[in-house]
Amino acid sequence: MIGTLLGDIIGSAYEHHPIKSVNFDLTSKFTKFTDDSVLTVATMSVYLYGTSFTQTYQDYTIKYPHRGYGSSFDLWAHHRSAQPYNSFGNGSAMRVSPIGWLFESAEEVLSEAKRSAEVTHNHPEGIKGAQAIALAIFMARKKVSKEDIRQTLQKLFGYDLSHSINEIRPHTSFDVTCQGSVPPSIIAFLDSSSVIDAIRKAISLGGDSDTQAAMAGGIAEAFYGPVSKQLFDDIIMTYLAPALLKTVTEFYAHIKVPLYI
Repeated sequence: MIGTLLGDIIGSAYEHHPIKSVNFDLTSKFTKFTDDSVLTVATMSVYLYGTSFTQTYQDYTIKYPHRGYGSSFDLWAHHRSAQPYNSFGNGSAMRVSPIGWLFESAEEVLSEAKRSAEVTHNHPEGIKGAQAIALAIFMARKKVSKEDIRQTLQKLFGYDLSHSINEIRPHTSFDVTCQGSVPPSIIAFLDSSSVIDAIRKAISLGGDSDTQAAMAGGIAEAFYGPVSKQLFDDIIMTYLAPALLKTVTEFYAHIKVPLYI
């Protein structure tokens, strides 16, 4: 999940300034944490403190306003609605990474990912996107090979993951749907050599950069292991709100995984 937060924070500067290259500065005057980080930490909070997804997502959205939430989600949160709104946006997939770490069977991961998604994103594509990212993280931390991850996700979710990042980059654009942004994010991971490489490749697609980098970074951390302390200090410690970082630290202690190496 540090990979998720890194992807979000690094990608934030390029969401409205798209780039089609892997060569860019990791931070700029536009760098910040966005809704991807807020709601990923909210998912951690659900499992740490036993609160509901609905209440927690709404509480965190109101506590951390103006972080790039989708308009329908923002309306749902502020109106304190308990009803989902049939979304297939990538918000369900960008907040799901903690679930890939918490459970010890694919069945549990898929079930919990669905439960986390459907409080807002109850469209089949919204649920599928969350399940795909959570399962990819689960398989990555279990040291399943990239090829087996690719084949499993293609079979279960019908995503085309057969192309390389260089092949898809010319054809990608800003797309906030699960079906449009989850597969490219997975490909960014599959083509990567490290957490930062996955994040760079996801951002280089020129699309919804913070969310795609969050998804790719989350899978990559599970596969490659913890990031360096320098990267953690330079990005997470510098840009993430202290209260969010406190919950992240508690969650990592809960799952007995180091924050960095």
